[in-house]
Amino acid sequence: MKFAFAAVLICLASSAAAETAASVELRILAINDFHGNLRPPPGGIRISDPDDKTRKVTVPAGGAEHMATLVRQLRAGAKNTIFVAAGDLIGASPFLSAMFHDEPTIESLSMMGLEVAAVGNHEFDEGKDELLRMQNGGCHPIDKCQGPHPFAGAKFRYLAASTIENSTGKTVFPAYEIKQFDGIPVAFIGLTLKGTPNLVSPPGVAGLEFRDEAETVNAQAAELQARGVEAIVVLIHEGGFPAGDYNECPGISGPIVELVRKFDKAVDVVVSGHTHQAYICGIDGRLVTSGDKYGTIVTAIDLKLDPVTRDVVSARADNVIVRAAAKDPEQTRLIDEYDKLAGPIANRIAGSVTASLSRLPNDAGESVLGDLIADAQLDATRADDNGGAAIAFTNPGGIRNDISGGPGGAVSYAEVFASQPFRNQLVTLTLTGAQLKNMLEQQWLDPARPRILQVSKGFSYAWDNAKPFGQRVIADRMSLNGRRIDPAAAYRVTVNNFLFVGGDGFTVLKDGAAPRFGIYDVDALHAYFQANSPISPGTPDRIARAN
Repeated sequence: MKFAFAAVLICLASSAAAETAASVELRILAINDFHGNLRPPPGGIRISDPDDKTRKVTVPAGGAEHMATLVRQLRAGAKNTIFVAAGDLIGASPFLSAMFHDEPTIESLSMMGLEVAAVGNHEFDEGKDELLRMQNGGCHPIDKCQGPHPFAGAKFRYLAASTIENSTGKTVFPAYEIKQFDGIPVAFIGLTLKGTPNLVSPPGVAGLEFRDEAETVNAQAAELQARGVEAIVVLIHEGGFPAGDYNECPGISGPIVELVRKFDKAVDVVVSGHTHQAYICGIDGRLVTSGDKYGTIVTAIDLKLDPVTRDVVSARADNVIVRAAAKDPEQTRLIDEYDKLAGPIANRIAGSVTASLSRLPNDAGESVLGDLIADAQLDATRADDNGGAAIAFTNPGGIRNDISGGPGGAVSYAEVFASQPFRNQLVTLTLTGAQLKNMLEQQWLDPARPRILQVSKGFSYAWDNAKPFGQRVIADRMSLNGRRIDPAAAYRVTVNNFLFVGGDGFTVLKDGAAPRFGIYDVDALHAYFQANSPISPGTPDRIARAN
């Protein structure tokens, strides 16, 4: 096989067969990590400033109404097209989709003509049975039918080549799908990352095995070739970290690099995801793409297929930003239908407050609402089978609104959700006392914008504003339930998955041992309100500041 890659157009010499009029052209449109963002995500997409490549600019992008229009435009004029995805279409979704267990997103993507999709780790957030419902339709087993019409399930096919049911030895979903284009078969293998069990709540994947990605792909490639299929595309929910802009790849690191090198040479194209990055790369002679996150990009991949060998002879790709354009009316109707029903759900009473819970920090960086959220996360993960946590921390940037309550102090689910809108998953891990101190020192990585973590009940510490970076936390005043933190002792600590991967510069957390993934932060807060209302504002006295 010879390839012509394009990262905005990376080209290698292609065979003469690729340039003949007899070549069959195929356009693949791809997305990844949509996460139920039916409306444009607030952050848009960050790209290099076209007028100054040393700067980054934020571009408004995304939204199902605009994506559907772009997909239709990218299909126009192409005889052979297919729309595919590389996982995490659902899960960790905004309110509009999450409140209906992501049924609106499944319907939206089905309307757009999505045909095949790899499962991602977030597809398992609510467990295997719920994912099967996403595919096959039917009412939710607890919340029943809440949508504007019966949920018929996905019109596209989920693929799960590496996810095996232990009881049957078979994959949860088909390993691959073969499509015919002008008589040439093209196979799409779909799979998620091997580490999925470490990224979701254990009950959600009980009885499932997640096998090695490269071994799985290579076994499927051999089977496909035995069936006479030479053109093979892998849709994998694993990715990398590029150095360049959204349509470049001057350098890339991360798991996808070694995986692609392990793939059988029969694999022609790899559509990746998971890391929420945008890139078009050539890795080990293969085209490798990823389309950012939250529906901000549609990747257009153009293949030429040799009608004699029935193999891919050239491949090129372009990451196209989903910019504001004409809204697709079918998508608008769908969103409006769910919007009308979301109101009653949003207005459900979660609990009550006796006074407003403010997210405004005091001089030490601690807030009333921050304390409450940290307490809720500790309660959700304190039990041994939920992580065995002794301390919880949460980042102030994830606390977006005060909780003030309505008439009589009643707090709605929508108000709880608005205070924790990112639906970050809780992670409980083991840190030493020394690592705890080092983590707290990282609060001042940016002196102009300290990020003071909110802490749970029982834990307290003091910091000295006159000390230099790395020496601000007073070790003698770090304590848990009245006992000084021992630098050599191990402590189970809960954070959200944003912090867990080093978000806001808290890289110490990446070294935490024995991670256990749990429920979402907003669900922990909702449960806390249900169990403890009415809630009164506490006194923020867990963090002390000297100087």
